[in-house]
Amino acid sequence: MTAELVRGQNHPLSRNRVEIRVSAGTPVLAGAVLGDDRGRLSGPGSLAHPGAPRVPGLEVPVAAAAGHSITVDLDAVPGAVHTVGVLLVLPPGGPSRFGAVPAPYVAVAAPGGTELAGYTLTGLDAETAVVAVELYRRQGAWKVRAVGQGYAEGLPALLADHGMTAPDAESVAAHAHAAAAGPAAAAPAEPVPAEAAPVTGPPCSAESGPAATHPPAPATSAALPPLSTPVVPRDPAPGPVPPPPPAAPGPASGSDGPPTVSYAHPRRGRTEAPPPPPQAPPALPGEPPRPVAGDASGWSMDERLYNQVWGMFEDLARSVAAYRSAADFAESRMDRELDAALADPRSRLSGSGDGARETARARREELVAQARAVLDRDLAQLSAEVEVVEPVLPAAYARWENPVWHAAGTPQEAPLALRLGDLSLPECPGVRIPMLVRMPLERGLWIDNGRTGSEAAMMADTAPLRRAAMDMAVAHAVRLLAVHPAGRFSVQVIDAAGAGAESLAPLVRAGVLTGPPASGAAGVTEVLARLTRRVDLVQMAVRAGAPEDLPPDLDTSEQLLIVHDFPHGFDDRSVTQLRYLADEGPGTGVHLLMVADRDEAAAYGPLLDPLWRSLMRLSPVPDNHLADPWVGHAWTFEAALPPVGSLVLERALERIAEGRR
Repeated sequence: MTAELVRGQNHPLSRNRVEIRVSAGTPVLAGAVLGDDRGRLSGPGSLAHPGAPRVPGLEVPVAAAAGHSITVDLDAVPGAVHTVGVLLVLPPGGPSRFGAVPAPYVAVAAPGGTELAGYTLTGLDAETAVVAVELYRRQGAWKVRAVGQGYAEGLPALLADHGMTAPDAESVAAHAHAAAAGPAAAAPAEPVPAEAAPVTGPPCSAESGPAATHPPAPATSAALPPLSTPVVPRDPAPGPVPPPPPAAPGPASGSDGPPTVSYAHPRRGRTEAPPPPPQAPPALPGEPPRPVAGDASGWSMDERLYNQVWGMFEDLARSVAAYRSAADFAESRMDRELDAALADPRSRLSGSGDGARETARARREELVAQARAVLDRDLAQLSAEVEVVEPVLPAAYARWENPVWHAAGTPQEAPLALRLGDLSLPECPGVRIPMLVRMPLERGLWIDNGRTGSEAAMMADTAPLRRAAMDMAVAHAVRLLAVHPAGRFSVQVIDAAGAGAESLAPLVRAGVLTGPPASGAAGVTEVLARLTRRVDLVQMAVRAGAPEDLPPDLDTSEQLLIVHDFPHGFDDRSVTQLRYLADEGPGTGVHLLMVADRDEAAAYGPLLDPLWRSLMRLSPVPDNHLADPWVGHAWTFEAALPPVGSLVLERALERIAEGRR
């Protein structure tokens, strides 16, 4: 039976030699792009079009037609290829947009046999080029995903979004159109870039957290901005990998709306091929591929695990988006059928109206059940992968109850990312994906201890909520110190009223703070003045190209500033300094972690709006406050906290203090 896909939905392929069948209401050009694990062009010769129809594993037609058949041998594509995208392009002289012609239909079938999966590209409008479907490699097996991502600017925009420079994209598109028009119009040669240039951009998001690749987005004339981009988050900058642009799951810059999750993926700055990931053990006939930890690409096991977590996050987002889309379609179809059946007054007065209602509702239930079965299949595979990956995560990514936290020793290298908590969706609360934010932090964190931030917070009492927020801040600070080399991070605390003394006691007893928590207006002024001076000096030294000329008394380690109960103890000058640290600090190694209630700072009016927007808001109670701009999900965030009664936090602090000594 053919699986009818909706945008974003995927389906496993039972064979590696398949046939792509295209049926359109007007002549179209067919093409294919071979992408790497980031979705970018995998290298020279990774694009097939009428002017250069052959790439390893497939050959596309050289002329426009209303129907195409492309045989793809996935065993023949290079090992660096992780995606095979099928492109449809309107040729010059024909219709000016896909919205003016019948929706194209693309099917993946056994060669000369039955269809395995089909997708109708509905919802297109001004687009003239579209990525119809994508065959992608996941855990050693291949799947097909319905994409439907269109570009109003045509083939050049599509190629640029896949990593080709703008001049090369224009040249290749012109050559493809000329070749399809006939030999006389074809250019004698086609410029092919030596390597696809990465496209720089914002994140999501995300990522960081599980930056540069955007997942397929709804059909628009431009790709969705990341999520950071990124996984995730979606961004990042690890040790051996050059720092990419920031994109952590957090608030979108310049907007006062909810924080967003980024899909941005980390860029790679290396040119050599990474070592091959471990292979999954062979599955029994008829069984899905067995998950294996670290099967993503990367130059280290930590990076592979990070990329795998990002892939799990993306898979969950797409699977639930496809289910919701199918359920919405079933509901709207039932409404249309009821309207049509009951439009005739005679139907309403006779028994046929009741029969029509029952038939429409039964059809809706059948469609929803089919979509749920597909979702349950994907969730079972994801759950199996989580069970394999979670136990082998390094300390920076692992839950506090993971035995890795009982291992002794001080890290010698900075981690790639840091776990802040877990993300889940209401359709599958049992599947929780680690929320990782890339290191070093490119955006400050804000733990909201106010009761008006969410429904979950409104149900909590004020005192326990504020204590939970401060305990969460301390847990994040301990994790940050524990997974970095000794002395890499210094932690300073502003607690003007002393209300967080109980939560801060473990940090004070262990002696891991730079100094005692600053209290009162004088303490606030002193800490902020010292950190502002540090940012100014580092910026001047970097701009002058003389970082070695920094004053000898300057602490050059990364700085984490924890601010509790803002704006208590702050005047106008200190508020301005705090905003300056939030904006300029991350670029000079000063990172902000605020525990605050935004309503309490309302007296400053819109002056502080940029501050809140620049920080990634987190909640100390489980809450669906992380918005997803790509598929519209509201992700539920649950903070990573030590188990109640556990001594893991104290043991980690002992190791931190010992490492510093």
